[in-house]
This record gives sequence, C-alpha cells and structure tokens, in this order.
Amino acid sequence: MKKAELLTTCFGLGKLPIAPGTWGSLPPVVVYMVLGYLYPAAIVPVMVFFIIAGSWACVRYAPAVIAATGKKDPGLIVADEVTGQAVTMLMIALLPLLAPDSICNTAVMGFLLFRLFDIFKPWPCKRLEKLPAGWGILADDLMAGVYGGVVAWIVVRHWHLFSQHCG
Repeated sequence: MKKAELLTTCFGLGKLPIAPGTWGSLPPVVVYMVLGYLYPAAIVPVMVFFIIAGSWACVRYAPAVIAATGKKDPGLIVADEVTGQAVTMLMIALLPLLAPDSICNTAVMGFLLFRLFDIFKPWPCKRLEKLPAGWGILADDLMAGVYGGVVAWIVVRHWHLFSQHCG
C-alpha cells in the first residue's frame, strides 16, 4: 500500500488537508512555467511524461487505495489531477501563437480552466467517472484537461486576433 499511496497522492500532495486536488494540479503548472522560461523545448516531452506516468499510477495503483480506504474515489488520489492538468498544459504548449512572454499568463489560465472543468464536470466527465476503479478516476480528469486545453486555444486565438487589431 505504501507505494500505491505514494504514487497516487503525488508524493503526499493528496494528503494535504485543504483542497488536495488543487495541490495535485500544481506540479505540471509549475514545471510548465519553469521550463517555459529556462528550456521551452522540454515542455512537450515533460508534459507527455506527466500524462503517461500519472495515468499509469492512477490505473495501476488506485484500486489498492480504493480498497484500503473503502471509498470509490478517495480524495487523496491526485495522480488524476496531475494527468489532467498536464493535458491542458500540453495543449497550451502546442499553441502556435504562444509568445515566450506569455508563459506565466497561460500557465495561470490553464490551471484555472482545468480546475473549473474538473470541479464542475461537464458532459461527458460525469459519465466517464463511472468507469471501473482507476479508469473512472482518471478518465474524467483527462476529459477536463481536454476541455481546459480547447478553451485555452480559443481564448489565446481570440486574444491574438484582438491584439492585432488594437495594437
């Protein structure tokens, strides 16, 4: 159980008493910002790593945490938040119009958008939650990550068009 708990809680972030899902969303955002300023070419492979590692940890070890806690979706599991947030940050990193001076703004926007969709769970997030064990815990966050990334693309694209006409 120790290994399962360590990986699914993102090394203990899921055990924080207030807003563990929010804390679990932060590692990809912080890494995105650091890499954006120091080594932008590494953002995409690192976000892909977060997605693969978080997905694996969630699917592989969430069932053990579920069994140990007796809860279908224990709040201490945040590997799904890491993964979903990494999807949003990956999609933002792939924006063709992204300027280097917008790293912090896009990171904050991506963080807020993912959390919004993760909390309110628009269709089909609620339905995906019903998948068995770790798959359900993971799938709704992956979808929230996609929603966050799509909305970020729309916002950045419209902002870019607006700034071209007003600048």
